[in-house]
Amino acid sequence: MGQNEGPLLSMAPMEGLTGHIFRRIHAECFGALDRYYTPFLTPPRVGSSFGKRDCREVYPANNQGLNVVPQLLTKSADEFVWAAELLAKMGYREVNLNVGCPSGTVVGKGRGAGFLRDLDALDIFLSEVCSRSPLPVSVKTRIGVASDDEYEAILAMYCHHPLAELIVHPRVRKDFYRGKPRWEPYGETLRRAPFPVAYNGDIFTCEDMDALLAAYPSTRHVMLGRGLLYNPALARMLNGGPALTFDELKRFHDKLFDAYEAQMGGNAVFRMKEWWSYAQHAFDDPLTVHRAIRKVRTVTDYQAAVTKIFNQK
Repeated sequence: MGQNEGPLLSMAPMEGLTGHIFRRIHAECFGALDRYYTPFLTPPRVGSSFGKRDCREVYPANNQGLNVVPQLLTKSADEFVWAAELLAKMGYREVNLNVGCPSGTVVGKGRGAGFLRDLDALDIFLSEVCSRSPLPVSVKTRIGVASDDEYEAILAMYCHHPLAELIVHPRVRKDFYRGKPRWEPYGETLRRAPFPVAYNGDIFTCEDMDALLAAYPSTRHVMLGRGLLYNPALARMLNGGPALTFDELKRFHDKLFDAYEAQMGGNAVFRMKEWWSYAQHAFDDPLTVHRAIRKVRTVTDYQAAVTKIFNQK
């Protein structure tokens, strides 16, 4: 699949993992993707500004040279529109609504995938924000809460709105990330939607992408999540480039850890441990990597464990 032949490739929003530091270091080491989505931001109350953490995520200097789409998690149309106004002033060109997060805390508040429990409310919300937002509105969605059968009504509702794009993660909330995503609802979305459609879910290898494109050749945008954490060279490989080398992975790790340590000191160890829960799969023996990392607490112990891992490969 050549660089100009395949679909757009974007980085999924993953809380605690694909923030502005990760995006910047990843682009520096492996080349920029076509698009990046921020881990979800909580819109501020109308009249106030983003909180400190969210400000760092969307501060233009932290995303320079990257095509970034901020993602919002809310069920308040007023707060969504207010946040979109703030983001428009910063120079952003699109805003994304999270209707996919399966977290119990989020769903319990009727946000993320929990918004799918009340389609009438979501319908009204989208009418409001699509008409009032200064930025085009895209949506990242699951296909239901408990059953695939819910998606017929969900898709019909989305088709009533002038969305910039609908990104479909074809699992229901109760799946979390278990089991295989169902491609048929994605295909149905491609056939019926009057707006652009993107696919998200379990693209880990070039073979996965080839199978998706063979089944749905009109696919125009694929969002990569865990696959990029397992293999940070995945997007390059999908564009016909070379596979990941361990020297590259070590360079990426070192730059990422240094950047996190500069921002958060010793807490960088715990941020990196979360990354390792995915990156361990780049090694022949992930369990050994997991055991080397799981008990470390200090920077010194962490660096010793990492040195041992990369020396053993």
